[in-house]
Amino acid sequence: MDLATIIGIVSGLGMIIWGIVIDGSISTFYNLPSIVIVLGGTIAGICVAYPLNKLKDALVVVKKAFASKNHDPMEIISKIIEIANIARREGLLALEEAAENIDDKFLQKGVMLIVDGTDPELVRNILETELAFVEERHGEGRSIFDTLGSLAPAFGMIGTLIGLINMLKTLEDPSAVGPQMSVALITTFYGSLLANLIFIPIAAKLKIRSREEILIKEVMVEGLLSIQAGENPRIIEVKLKSFLPPKHRKTSEGNDKEGVEA
Repeated sequence: MDLATIIGIVSGLGMIIWGIVIDGSISTFYNLPSIVIVLGGTIAGICVAYPLNKLKDALVVVKKAFASKNHDPMEIISKIIEIANIARREGLLALEEAAENIDDKFLQKGVMLIVDGTDPELVRNILETELAFVEERHGEGRSIFDTLGSLAPAFGMIGTLIGLINMLKTLEDPSAVGPQMSVALITTFYGSLLANLIFIPIAAKLKIRSREEILIKEVMVEGLLSIQAGENPRIIEVKLKSFLPPKHRKTSEGNDKEGVEA
């Protein structure tokens, strides 16, 4: 679990509830018609906007916002340098056996393309095409939460209009004005809360996760093409680390001790 996501949602709700109970009652902010309008309307709107199969995929995508698994660029670079050393010592065909121990399917696929003697330009085209579709799939999942973030406040405003209309119909009855005004305001509160604490932040987290994964795969593509071109593993390492911020460009002790064959 990604603690930042959990802490953010829980602390956000906690602070809001605390702010309410300091000078009021939490029961004042419970209104079933408002919940029905905001949640029901938002769910209905997203069903209109996206096909059902895309919505099912969104349930899988949202797990990434709560997952604690982080891609370590240095770990990937170390693996690529290990593969480069094998290719330099034993030739490209020796990578077929090494590919069996690679967990990442994208990297494994690239290594097998090299082993099969695929033209370097074709290798780049195949991997970059797959990379583009990965990025597109990520964008589709993220767009669902962006849409939810825009729908929730909109239906909150619709609830506000409903409450105001009902209030105007009962102006002659002062006792009915308060409850109707309550519905009018609470729906806006619910919509804003859902959008700004859950939907929009999750979309932002998914964007970060997507950038991290795409960066890792770009490093893989460049590393694989460098291996196929027969470049020195030391040069490959320097090249791949240029993708990373300076603070992440750590040289692993294993690579330093192993050295590179001339």
